[in-house]
Amino acid sequence: MPGLVVLYGSIVKKKWAVNSAFMALYAYASSLLVWVLVGFRMAFGDQLLPFWGKAGVALTQSYLVGQATLPATAHGAIPRTEPFYPEATLVLFQFEFAAITLVLLAGSVLGRMNIKAWMAFTPLWLLLSYTVGAFSLWGGGFLYRWGVIDYSGGYVIHLSSGIAGFTAAYWVGPRLKSDRERFSPNNILLMIAGGGLLWMGWAGFNGGAPYAANIAASVAVLNTNVCAATSLLMWTCLDVIFFRKPSVIGAVQGMMTGLVCITPGAGLVQTWAAVVMGVFAGSVPWFTMMILHKKSALLMKVDDTLGVFHTHAVAGLLGGILTGLLATPELFSLESSVPGLRGAFYGGGIKQIGKQLAGAAFVTAWNLVVTTAILLGIGLFIPLRMPDEQLMIGDDAAHGEEAYALWGDGEKFDATRHDLSRGGGGERDGPAGERLSGLGARGVTIQL
Repeated sequence: MPGLVVLYGSIVKKKWAVNSAFMALYAYASSLLVWVLVGFRMAFGDQLLPFWGKAGVALTQSYLVGQATLPATAHGAIPRTEPFYPEATLVLFQFEFAAITLVLLAGSVLGRMNIKAWMAFTPLWLLLSYTVGAFSLWGGGFLYRWGVIDYSGGYVIHLSSGIAGFTAAYWVGPRLKSDRERFSPNNILLMIAGGGLLWMGWAGFNGGAPYAANIAASVAVLNTNVCAATSLLMWTCLDVIFFRKPSVIGAVQGMMTGLVCITPGAGLVQTWAAVVMGVFAGSVPWFTMMILHKKSALLMKVDDTLGVFHTHAVAGLLGGILTGLLATPELFSLESSVPGLRGAFYGGGIKQIGKQLAGAAFVTAWNLVVTTAILLGIGLFIPLRMPDEQLMIGDDAAHGEEAYALWGDGEKFDATRHDLSRGGGGERDGPAGERLSGLGARGVTIQL
């Protein structure tokens, strides 16, 4: 979360820095209360439907201090998943995944979504969309039992956030024309820092997915870093080949796609396979963002602010397919209780690829429909998009605050408090030097 807050606050125009960072922060905080009240057990509790768990609170001592368990994962020959730590740890760990999915989604609607509409959207989407994907793939739902592989969120987090974000961008509407044409980061160095925090935090996601400090966790952390580095280098090389210059923004995007692509198979593939996945992660999303996007009328019409569709939906789907090819049975047996799963190259055949594609289709369709329904419902009561008058101003109109308070922003220089007439002009000759020595420096305020 800190990485994404810093990244969002710096990768946008200055006038949207506060709003963008706050949307991420608010999504994180609001999700936690909803999660412990009903969300966690809808995603990881007893089965209500093949794709949904029974709602219930995760607040009582009797529930939280016992050994963690995912009751719906027990099915036939598949044993119940029971991590060796308290339920409270599982509740918080899985919450991080849920909250970050919403924060990633926010990247598609930065720079114009009504903050009040966003405040209404976050809890509804968490309950009606995220919990379905999480239960279906991780909590013991029908995709989990069928054998769709998603080690740490390629589908649950990234494909869903990319599709939901793209859908939300369509219904919210575009930014101002001037913002779409020029949306330069307000602080590239801070953007790199945010990206670095995100990269570091990803080790917790993929390393924690096996629910233990075991071999699978060690392999996952190594593969996560290898894939991210390879993807970053691949994206940078493509920028140099086609645009003659290495782009720092592009490098951060490449890092992101590498992290996303390895997520569905981080603890399930060999490290040479992580390099292969990094090459694809740095090239396929680059092509869809830099080439295909400009040739597609639909992609050009929908204003996906940070390109979440490319960096998360495309990269997440790519990672799911590559995992279906490259997952080894030996590593899978260390991480999962589902017997017999393996990539197509290790005996899983085309059947496993079919499962991966079917799982992706379900996640895509559910997010498309549910996100649309939620936003149309909210739109009946709250405008989804800020009015153009507020969009021209930005943070000050939305929050009454601005990101940077630099000297000279609306202030006049008081020469009586800052006497600069002594010294400084003696070394200059001529009339200009004499004027500076006699009058001192003067501030200028321009009223636009």
